[in-house]
Amino acid sequence: MNATTTTRRDVLRYSAFAGALIIGAPLTACAKRARDDDAPPLHSSVVGPFIIINSDESIEIAFPNPEMGQGVDTALPMLVAEELDADFDKVSVRQMPLALRRNEEGTGYAWKIVPQGSGGSNSIASHYEPLRQAGALARYLLVAAAASAWDASPDDVSVQDGFLRHDPSGRETTFGAVAAAAGDMPAPEGELALKSRSDFKLIGTAQNMKNAAAIVTGKAVYGIDAEVPGMVHAVIERAPNFDARLASLDDSAARAISGVIDVVKLDGPAPGAPYHILAEGVGVVAETLWAAMKGREALRIEWTDGPYANETTAGFRAHCEELLSGSGQIVRDDGDLAAAFASAATTHERFYWLPYVSHAPMEPQNCIADVRDDGVEIVGPMQMPSSANRNVAAALGIEDRLSVKVTPTRLGGGFGRRLTTDYAVEAALLSRAVRRPVKLVWSREDDIRHDRFRPSGLHHLRAAFDESGRLTGWTHRLASASKYYRRPNLPETDYWQAELYDDDFPANLVDNFQLEYFSATSGAPRDSWRAPAHTANAFAVQSFLDEIAEDRGEDPLALRLRILGSPREIEYRNHGGPVFNPGRLAGVLQLAAEKGGYGQSMPAGRGRGISGHFTFGGYVAQVVDVEVDEAGQLSVPRVVAAVDIGTVVNPNGVAAQLESGVIDGLSTALRLSINIENGEVVEGNFDRYQLMRIDEAPRSIETHIIDNGEAPMGMGEMGLPPLAPALANAIFQATGKRIRDLPIGDQLRA
Repeated sequence: MNATTTTRRDVLRYSAFAGALIIGAPLTACAKRARDDDAPPLHSSVVGPFIIINSDESIEIAFPNPEMGQGVDTALPMLVAEELDADFDKVSVRQMPLALRRNEEGTGYAWKIVPQGSGGSNSIASHYEPLRQAGALARYLLVAAAASAWDASPDDVSVQDGFLRHDPSGRETTFGAVAAAAGDMPAPEGELALKSRSDFKLIGTAQNMKNAAAIVTGKAVYGIDAEVPGMVHAVIERAPNFDARLASLDDSAARAISGVIDVVKLDGPAPGAPYHILAEGVGVVAETLWAAMKGREALRIEWTDGPYANETTAGFRAHCEELLSGSGQIVRDDGDLAAAFASAATTHERFYWLPYVSHAPMEPQNCIADVRDDGVEIVGPMQMPSSANRNVAAALGIEDRLSVKVTPTRLGGGFGRRLTTDYAVEAALLSRAVRRPVKLVWSREDDIRHDRFRPSGLHHLRAAFDESGRLTGWTHRLASASKYYRRPNLPETDYWQAELYDDDFPANLVDNFQLEYFSATSGAPRDSWRAPAHTANAFAVQSFLDEIAEDRGEDPLALRLRILGSPREIEYRNHGGPVFNPGRLAGVLQLAAEKGGYGQSMPAGRGRGISGHFTFGGYVAQVVDVEVDEAGQLSVPRVVAAVDIGTVVNPNGVAAQLESGVIDGLSTALRLSINIENGEVVEGNFDRYQLMRIDEAPRSIETHIIDNGEAPMGMGEMGLPPLAPALANAIFQATGKRIRDLPIGDQLRA
């Protein structure tokens, strides 16, 4: 996607249509679900744009970013409704399909209305003002229409909860009554004034999720529920080890199964080449999903091993250890690190290991593709619908990307896996082969064994302190398999950028600071996993701080606060900048410590740890309580979390995301790892990839939100990074055992 060149005119288009005031981008109907008779079919005509105000007083607001549980289906419409002064209880919401246009130069593509993608906890931050401007424009036009009807000045018209009132005369009307006339009003010049924080009625108030009822009653349409007329079903048997190739195929038994339509070979990428799909495979297309699955079972396939057929998890760790014994790529080098260590009063050194982990969303990958002579339609759960548009067009050799229509459904979890859309490309290739709409569904085993895993790596940290106890030197050395592996046109010397954020703590807080990266070799596909590198680096850095404090006889919280120092704005060039304020991180640490009783005496077998981290512009700290019995059985009765993400739109959504980060972080720290033997993923389902069960969840998760009026940031990923190190710190207090390798597994029983 080219950088957006969307103008204000693009964002705030308006027109009159069928008695309604319509603002913004076209909105296609959602895919029909078999048991939801009210939902219009996929191929229905355009039903309306970004904001629709109908004569019957109903208001529909489209949310541009895909919804995967992070609450944008509520928070983003709240921004519009705030400036519109609508009654939010009467607002319905709908997912907006992908809206692209050609850029001004005609050389590429740009967003037609606003950016549309859910990733990097960026939805609120990127849409905070544009969506409020859309609401303000609708309000302006409604006021103008009412003033015209009353032959009055717009300055004398007030708006509240869907009503317009002429204050001098007391006359009133409704949005719906003037909606059609509002469409004929001239647009204002320049930006509209937005409400001040003190005038907010909706932003900052706790709102229930708009689609909660549809979810719990089974009416919400996830990708796996979507249907289109005439569609058939497909599954794929993929190469078992990384970059393996098809040697021979006997599909006669598969084709003999009733309902099987075709068997289609899908060519995988060449070893080392950018991914379009993850693995070579054989697709079975059938009239029903069951027939396709039975057809896959009947395939007789022999594979030629790929170049990583000898890879193992143990071998990969040994490879990382060997790399760290040498010299790597220095990616940041402040001051004179060697001199700092040479003159240090004390030095500290530790190693930390993190494995590959799978995204494992509850809804496995799936997609509907309809490839026709006149265009392509893609329907499915995707975080970045523009990725599906771009990748499908490239795979099919389509020059005009505007002919590839993409409609995101609700996602049954994403966590970064659905930033990439290889499954949409697979569905499109199968549809082209059979000339029919194809619904591709992955099994749980497909999803876990052919994931884009969180990178695995070994962290080596060293710190130096002078006689006064001041931190004088810090180095973080990392050997990992970067997620940037196989990115197109990206040299290996840039791989570190996805694994080490060079402005992260304690960068800019210590005079002598060095980051060193070692690019490790692995055939495992990898990519973004909730909070990307923060989840790994926070575990290493925050665990190391606790160990330093223990070595020095200091309180871990006091050490953190001393290093952070006074509140101030420090340049932060990574995602979430442009500044990092150590005072705000200190603030959430102190709040979590206060609310969580940090520092209180704990009985034998119990511990309480603390950790904090800055992630994508948000500051989060957590206090974790643990209990460990004599058999090494671990339980986590309580977690207290504090968050500062600036202006809060929907406190309910923030609390839910903070709670989910705690659950996700704890589940991952306890048992989750992807292991490799003979170039193949060992785990295939939840019997071996054991997510945390409900009886293992904390009995209490407290959330404390600081709403300070600063620029708003997202919340989807911030709650996860501090959990594992706070947990490890609590375990040490309870047992005296340090956790330096994740997952914890049976380490406490050893």
